[in-house]
Amino acid sequence: MTDVLCFGDLLIDFVPTTSGLPLAEVETFRRAPGGAAANVAVGLARLGAKSAFMGKAGDDVFGHLLAATLDAEGVDTSPLRFDKRARTALAFVSLKADGERDFLFYRHPSADMLFDREEVDRRAIAAAPVFHFDSISLAAPDPRETALFAADTAKAAGKLVSFDANLRLPLWTSADDARAGIRAGIERASIVKLSDDELEFMTGEREPKAMREALWHDGLKLMVLSVGKAGSILLNREGELTVPTFKVASVDTTGAGDGFVAGLLAGLMHDLDRLSDKDFVYQAGRFANAVGALTTIERGAIPALPSRDQVEALVAQSP
Repeated sequence: MTDVLCFGDLLIDFVPTTSGLPLAEVETFRRAPGGAAANVAVGLARLGAKSAFMGKAGDDVFGHLLAATLDAEGVDTSPLRFDKRARTALAFVSLKADGERDFLFYRHPSADMLFDREEVDRRAIAAAPVFHFDSISLAAPDPRETALFAADTAKAAGKLVSFDANLRLPLWTSADDARAGIRAGIERASIVKLSDDELEFMTGEREPKAMREALWHDGLKLMVLSVGKAGSILLNREGELTVPTFKVASVDTTGAGDGFVAGLLAGLMHDLDRLSDKDFVYQAGRFANAVGALTTIERGAIPALPSRDQVEALVAQSP
């Protein structure tokens, strides 16, 4: 049985070998498998959870390389589809000196944008108690329909639906379209994760109260606000918790949010009925913070995702 089915994009990140340069000045890149949903799937597998990935890649060398990468990590790729009509998506990443990054995407269209609802694997949805997706699959009309159909199918089947706002504004036709798409994802979710930048984008405010006032709905069980070096803030029906982060020597934040989501879901998987339990949710948030922090100490996303032993060691050595 699968613990979490991750739905979304699968791509190759080209990450510069040196930080602090704009893309036009970067001379060498390192190829790194990535894609937000794929990162979460691998992150979960490395943390000991059983994950599966549903999406589409090009029937090309990069698509099959990505599939082999997920297979090698223990991710179930049976729901993955290949398409000859378009190539696997690529992203060139520019790393600033502080490890933050900018993206240049090549997907006009990429294969993941051609994923039709008829290709959705309903058996994979039925096999997992948790369905996770993010807004990248919602940025264009056709994949948006497929992603929302898959999420609706999971919700109708009584699954816990997890959604990461994961805003990549250049992928959207407009800011208003992005807000509408992200809100559509939130409306279907039981667990939602946003960054403080994404919260401001959606509501005009950065304080966690804006999540409850502007985004909360009756179907939600947990909302999580990531606030970078300040850690994370978790809201459930009972109240609000602030969870401090861990200090590490960051070199690349690519995939840190995806690692955080993997850590959160891995922490919550022990008992999905305890999302109103303050101590249980706090420990899951602490575990997620550790995963997110460790993902920043290496370049790339999937290559940097930590093992459970690494995460537990960091948690144990920090007060």
